Amino acid sequence: MKRRMGGFGLIEVLVSMLILGVGILGMIGLQLNALQFNQTAAFRSHATFLAYDIADRMRANAPAALAGSYTIGLTDSAPTGSGIADTDLREWKTAMATQLPAGNGSVSKNGDVYSITVQWDETKSGGEAAQQFVFTTRLCERDCL
Repeated sequence: MKRRMGGFGLIEVLVSMLILGVGILGMIGLQLNALQFNQTAAFRSHATFLAYDIADRMRANAPAALAGSYTIGLTDSAPTGSGIADTDLREWKTAMATQLPAGNGSVSKNGDVYSITVQWDETKSGGEAAQQFVFTTRLCERDCL
């Protein structure tokens, strides 16, 4: 009597290869999503940092900020003057343009309350087009009570 040899057949090997391939594709998809979310988080961190940067510059030059020297719109170009406020705004607008995709920003004033808006575009990293971070702060020449 001959003994029959047991082992894997061709179908079992193909099924196991299919399961392995689907698993690898799933892992690749998870990795791509992680990279996209990491890029989005990096943009938001930069936007937060840039908003705090101009707020600190305004606090350091409070008399000019309270006089409205730091007010600038999203569509306004960077000032070309040589004053401290002009230099701060020019450096801020340049930093946004270089650190964020299509980065732009504005500062608006309502009394002693300032709204700082940082805007950027996330379409290249798979996100939505126009993203904004709005930071509101109060600035007083002396103690605000």
